[in-house]
Amino acid sequence: MITLSTTHEEITLGLPDRTPVANLGDLIDAHLHMPFPFRRNLHEAEAAAGVDAWLRVWGLTDEPGVAAMIARTRPAELASYISADVDSGLLQIVANQIAYQFVFDDRAEDLGQRSPGRLLPMLFESIAILRDGRRPGTPLGAALADLHRQVRERCTPAQAARWAWKSREYVHGLLYEAVAQAQPYLLQAGDCTSIRSLIAGVEPFYPLCEAAQPDELSPAELHHPVVQRLSRLSADAAVWIPDLFSAVKEQRTGGMINLALAHQRENRCTLQAAVMLAIRQINGTIKEFQDLYAEVEPDLSPSGVGYVEGMIGWMRGCYHWSRTVPRYADVATVPAVP
Repeated sequence: MITLSTTHEEITLGLPDRTPVANLGDLIDAHLHMPFPFRRNLHEAEAAAGVDAWLRVWGLTDEPGVAAMIARTRPAELASYISADVDSGLLQIVANQIAYQFVFDDRAEDLGQRSPGRLLPMLFESIAILRDGRRPGTPLGAALADLHRQVRERCTPAQAARWAWKSREYVHGLLYEAVAQAQPYLLQAGDCTSIRSLIAGVEPFYPLCEAAQPDELSPAELHHPVVQRLSRLSADAAVWIPDLFSAVKEQRTGGMINLALAHQRENRCTLQAAVMLAIRQINGTIKEFQDLYAEVEPDLSPSGVGYVEGMIGWMRGCYHWSRTVPRYADVATVPAVP
């Protein structure tokens, strides 16, 4: 077991029993606390076929690189891991939305890195569709309009409204990301987590967690301060976990909005030590979630419990998906000890 020094504290690499680990992926597995067991949806293969068909209908896989990206990211697999209990219809909506956001996010990153202003046309179109019901003018916009239709048909009006509002917040967040990437100063961890919470793209799925329940949650339950805090904690943990596994890829491509890379810049340490700092932050977030859930669970209705369990699905699913998805395979090429 080897100890590295950062500007604030020492970070120990290896297993608790002092057994060394081979690569950065093993180091993450050894230290990340994931108390929620692996699960997957029985309809995963059906959802994967449905995603491929849906993307073809709207012409998205005709665009260069999209089909290969979908093969590397496996959106239906992620949907299956996070939504293990939902029916096939709702799973398909979740899988379609994940695939759409992967396409949208990659397009936004490509345009935004060249110039934040290049993002405006696609952002304007998305907001007009989500807020005003405008007709789309591009294949990506047409896919979003169809996804919005699917959500309205499956969800209650209130749930669909929350979905649209959270989706607009995600769209606006991508402009923050582009501006931050273009700035000459180095983002600190706090700046990164603030932007990451906007562009995570997790909270737009929580209204679908609501729709999976037998009864609609009451406003008092949905807006309970503890339930709101659980929503924030779970969304943060769900997106920070992939940051651990994607840090190598992001570092090689010049990405900055990544929790581990933010810790590396702030502490001027190795990537391995930065990943350990990020793991400590994630473990603390998951522990706070568990403590608060135990506190509020007795007061929740069965649908309220199911809603929070949907949040757990995101943390659990993002971990198990990130460990094996080809998009993040580079994590296994970096040794655990620098």
